[in-house]
Amino acid sequence: MELNGSQMVIEALHAEGVEVVFGYPGGAVLNIYDELYKQSYFEHILMRHEQAAIHAADGFARASGKVGVAIVTSGPGFTNAVTGIATAHTDSIPLVIISGQVAMSLIGTDAFQEIDAVGISRPCTKHNFLVKSIEELPHILKQAFFIARSGRPGPVHVDIPKDVTAMRGQFVYPSEITMKTYKPTTKGNPRQIQKAAAAIRESTQPILYVGGGAVLSGATRLVRKLVEITGIPVVETMMARGTLPAGDPSLLGMVGMHGTYAANMGISESDLVIALGARFDDRVTGRLSDFAKHAKKIHIDIDPSSIGKIVEVDYPIVGDLKVVLEDLIGLLNGNFEYARLDEWRDRLKNYDEIHPLCYSNDGDLIKPQWVIEEVGRLLNKEAVIATDVGQHQMWAAQFFPFDGANRWLSSGGLGTMGYGFPAAIGAKKARPNSTVVNFTGDGSFLMNIQELMTASANGIAVVNIILNNNYLGMVRQWQTFFYDNRLSQTVLDKQPDFVKLAEAFGAFGVRVLHRDEFLPALNAAIASGKPAIIDVSIDRDENVLPMVPTGGTLYNMILDYKE
Repeated sequence: MELNGSQMVIEALHAEGVEVVFGYPGGAVLNIYDELYKQSYFEHILMRHEQAAIHAADGFARASGKVGVAIVTSGPGFTNAVTGIATAHTDSIPLVIISGQVAMSLIGTDAFQEIDAVGISRPCTKHNFLVKSIEELPHILKQAFFIARSGRPGPVHVDIPKDVTAMRGQFVYPSEITMKTYKPTTKGNPRQIQKAAAAIRESTQPILYVGGGAVLSGATRLVRKLVEITGIPVVETMMARGTLPAGDPSLLGMVGMHGTYAANMGISESDLVIALGARFDDRVTGRLSDFAKHAKKIHIDIDPSSIGKIVEVDYPIVGDLKVVLEDLIGLLNGNFEYARLDEWRDRLKNYDEIHPLCYSNDGDLIKPQWVIEEVGRLLNKEAVIATDVGQHQMWAAQFFPFDGANRWLSSGGLGTMGYGFPAAIGAKKARPNSTVVNFTGDGSFLMNIQELMTASANGIAVVNIILNNNYLGMVRQWQTFFYDNRLSQTVLDKQPDFVKLAEAFGAFGVRVLHRDEFLPALNAAIASGKPAIIDVSIDRDENVLPMVPTGGTLYNMILDYKE
């Protein structure tokens, strides 16, 4: 059928099963927005900033396992979106971002709101396109979704000139697509998998090092099955929280800079590290020369460029983690001596008993860890948890009782302040029957506070818990530890009244100054059916511990801090 370019965009999104689009209109996408007005296939959520539109699409993708979609205009509309795109790229989140561009005849003339969007997005997307004709538009849109969701997922950017959105042409949308230059390997090499299985059977001190790829590939069930048949102790990266349920006896907790003592010592003393969809990030490894230096390494990842990129591995396996684990479990099931690891498991359990995750809860001050545990006790399996970036992010990763994948949304690789609230909006659209909680700080929340209007206008009931310490908390912690307590530009003594701000935006707001006020405030926020702010005044001098200083070794953690 003959359609104009804007109609083709709508039909392509419908064909891909898109349920919700997040965006912000402008001149270069007016034709697309005119067609959005006419269609009834999917919902559009008007965000109040383009960065937030990308974060919302990102949160929708993480919570649903589907491709998130955002639409922005040219020039500043696109440059505002770049932080969100880079956030998704670093964490391998599947997005399709459609941006408007000036007309083809104006490209390169410094026209009004022209920017080289393709050039800017190239370093922070999985792939990008500049559509140059109406004939290629349907094929490019199909490619965008295929690339975004296949292989190692990631954001794909499609830049469409305004005149192309008005041109008419034949719309034939491919049902399937193949690309000669892009064929991700999903099936692992059988010989390599056999070698890995043999190494696992021979190991006496193995560790499963589980990364975000376990969530992205949908391999959570298989990771749990592997642990069930082998009893191999598990450490999770921040991106993998929830792969194993809280309280699982094999789970040592999070690994890395703010990992548990048992997890970091387990990696350090292991003789075989089995990396499942992890990329050996510097916040996990610490000093590379001392990372698991006594261990051989198995690395399973769908991205061949990630294997051997940072750490040399002995058993590289390129493939979809879910597919590879099926084969690996088949080789180990009924062919692994579970009791052989008893001594190793007992040693790591002892490490956890010597230095468990803990905090002092004496006195009248509200401890942030306590707040997170209380939310976990009340909501536990039912909640979707988002965070901004800083101390509250690490406390949430450490102390929330995760139990299930796709219920933890946090900017891991880029560390983007302002991510949590718009991501939580996206997650609530993906999981409308779940309670969505955003743990944030008084610094982070101000980064995208305008999205209170988005949430209020659309009835998106996200609960924001501000762990308010009147600091840029994590930066303050580093200044305290490593800069002789010179608190340069991290003191936030003058902050807005967040409760009044909530009311001004049509949201629910409540302040908590004492512990006995918190649970009633949380219940009232949930019962309100509105977007909510719970402003909790916490112990402003609390630190995130344990901590491995930058460039330090995992086995040399700061377990306590005294000035």
